[in-house]
Amino acid sequence: MLTGDALYCQREICKQVISSGGNYLFIVKDNQKHLHEDIALLFARPPWGEHFAHVWQGARHGDRHEVRQLWASAALSGYVDWPGLQQVCKIERKVKQKGRREGEVRYAITSLGAEVRTDKLLSLVRGHWAIENRLHWVRDVTFGEDLSQVRKGSAPQVMAALRNAVLGLLRAAGIKNIAAALRYNGWRNKSRSNPASFFCYPKRE
Repeated sequence: MLTGDALYCQREICKQVISSGGNYLFIVKDNQKHLHEDIALLFARPPWGEHFAHVWQGARHGDRHEVRQLWASAALSGYVDWPGLQQVCKIERKVKQKGRREGEVRYAITSLGAEVRTDKLLSLVRGHWAIENRLHWVRDVTFGEDLSQVRKGSAPQVMAALRNAVLGLLRAAGIKNIAAALRYNGWRNKSRSNPASFFCYPKRE
């Protein structure tokens, strides 16, 4: 099962997934304008007699209350010319915290059929967002990628590869707090003379 954001919502990628016997669930945005418009229109003005499968989930953490909903439909299967498309989804997320309200709506396509429950689809979407947020937060905040002034030639790609390598090594070592691990190793002088001791983490007594 392959999940991805709008960057991966491409015909050729979907063809490859289906031809290899897999399934996909991709977010749809304006980079696929006509597909996005068709899905938005379906949920805004459904045809007579159309009933959407629906799931609702709520969570509370302190003063933060979050509600997620997903609607799914197979109405565009066979109507929209897209490789392997079986269902389209509307995902709505609303957050209330300290009196402030925020919300967003996204659309998605999947090769999973109508027999797949909506709670499973929402779980797949949430799982992808969790992975995406976990990676982007570390890269943007901990590694300061957005603030980097390295922009010329192949240097940005080299730096991105180095960040990925460091992140991969730390994750493989079972380290969850990347920022703390980087601070700890940055102050350890002996790691400079002994490369094998690099990427250590303070032992808990």
